[in-house]
Amino acid sequence: MSLSVCLLSAEVAPLSKTGGLADVAGALAKYLAADGHDVRLFTPLYASIDRERFPMRPLEGLQSVPLQIGPHHYVYSIVTTRLPGSDAPVYLIDCPVLFGRPVIYTTDPDEHLRFLAFTRAVLATCQRMQWSPQILHCNDWHTAFGPLFIRTVLEGDPHFARTRSVLTIHNIGYQGIFSSAAIADLELGPKSYLLHQDDLRAGKINPLRHGILYADAITTVSPTHAREICTDQYGMGLQDSLRMRGDALTGILNGVDYETWDPRNDRYLPAHYDPNTLAIKAGLKSALIERLGLTVSVTTPLAGMVSRLAAQKGIELMFESLPQVLEWRDLAFVALGSGDSQYERFLAELERSFPGRVAFRQGYDDELSHWIEAACDMFLMPSLYEPCGLNQMYSLRYGTVPVVRRTGGLADSVEQYDPDSREGTGIVFDEFNSEALESALNTALDLHAQPEHWLRLVRNGMAKDFSWEKQGGKYVEIYRRLLG
Repeated sequence: MSLSVCLLSAEVAPLSKTGGLADVAGALAKYLAADGHDVRLFTPLYASIDRERFPMRPLEGLQSVPLQIGPHHYVYSIVTTRLPGSDAPVYLIDCPVLFGRPVIYTTDPDEHLRFLAFTRAVLATCQRMQWSPQILHCNDWHTAFGPLFIRTVLEGDPHFARTRSVLTIHNIGYQGIFSSAAIADLELGPKSYLLHQDDLRAGKINPLRHGILYADAITTVSPTHAREICTDQYGMGLQDSLRMRGDALTGILNGVDYETWDPRNDRYLPAHYDPNTLAIKAGLKSALIERLGLTVSVTTPLAGMVSRLAAQKGIELMFESLPQVLEWRDLAFVALGSGDSQYERFLAELERSFPGRVAFRQGYDDELSHWIEAACDMFLMPSLYEPCGLNQMYSLRYGTVPVVRRTGGLADSVEQYDPDSREGTGIVFDEFNSEALESALNTALDLHAQPEHWLRLVRNGMAKDFSWEKQGGKYVEIYRRLLG
């Protein structure tokens, strides 16, 4: 039976992206469309989206639509396009006063209004389309009020009378909290009693908490992380609300879009390879070394990292361990990312301290991120917490051995290599400290010096399948269960 699914996401790859949310939203929509479901993906039309690369057309009857959010009045229009390589339609909310800003996310005082307006505009668009989605699938704090809205402001609306809601938590560390002084922006009227009263007394409103409280089903992006966020250590203040929902919470490991991330067909690479043609990978490594101005031999192990530079990512563990390993071992390192200034300074100083052996490129570069995955020997992800992570799964497909901390999706997707059984796909460490990371790096380098073991480790990883064909079906199972 085909399902009708309204999918809301603040970012969608390749149109807009700051992290894994964008990849997952786009890939899940493509999977659902290919599986025969009526999926309609909604996202804001940001100023940064390339309108030449993604031809858009205005949707008739959905131009200059008025939208009232509490005392605030906006006007929005709908334009539509298709996800590249797919029949999945994307509907973009065009409201320049809210989304025509230089960056996707801001620290502006109306940040909560931007995404309240996005959520309400999607619901209003469904009404104007005369479309009754069976599933309203919201993602992260930006759209987490969706489940509450269909129970309150849309109560009695025939378009949503049978709609069931799903909230996916991609990163519980971002909750979108705003002041309770803005309670009128929610337009709940007498239903304001449904808001979390302890938070109100503390002077705040937490969008993500309300999604947890009112969604019919909650998912997060790995089974281990689903268990972790119910604990005081990882729940970020929401653990009590999550524990209260019990079996409503499910962990589903993210899938990988192998049309985009596969060394056999990667559009950014001049040559392609598979487990039987790894000499081509070595050639790409040589080309990347030259491109980045490194002076090491192609036989020197090359470690890579592509990351937001945030505390979550465990960059601080590199402060002592990485200079130590670079000092004593034959190793080169390349990093791509931006974020917290202390981490940017560390990586820039590391490049100065080890000229010709370390390269740091600040910012995000889609092409370079693919090159790093393809050309490096190993990939570092020493995260404090990692709801799912995608780069470690990309790395496995590219034959780039992940060195990861055992948390969240890293624990669910990377298995420690055992030289005796020759099973396993990466190097995994447990403790969140510099010594553990240093030991893991040395273990990886020791294995790299044993070609027979390293080849087996590389090929074990390349044989893994984290495709959406496997993972996407688990979302459909949840949808069907909600619909009885």
